[in-house]
Amino acid sequence: MVKLTPRHAPVLLAFFTSLLMSLLMSAVITLINLGLVDDFFRRWMTAWLTAFVIAFPSILLVLPVARRIVARLIGAPMV
Repeated sequence: MVKLTPRHAPVLLAFFTSLLMSLLMSAVITLINLGLVDDFFRRWMTAWLTAFVIAFPSILLVLPVARRIVARLIGAPMV
């Protein structure tokens, strides 16, 4: 298995955060909107793919802003 360096951590964090959050949120929203229909899994995966394509670049843009907000709130620099 290839080991990545610590400099890859921010992008990997954004990738896995957006992957898991979009997976969870698309499942919940699809379930609320449609219920457990016969083709739930197909519809969920379609919704998830759309959500993930939007979520990953969005988190790359939003994460630095969120870090600055948190740093100001706690009065310390974020690492």
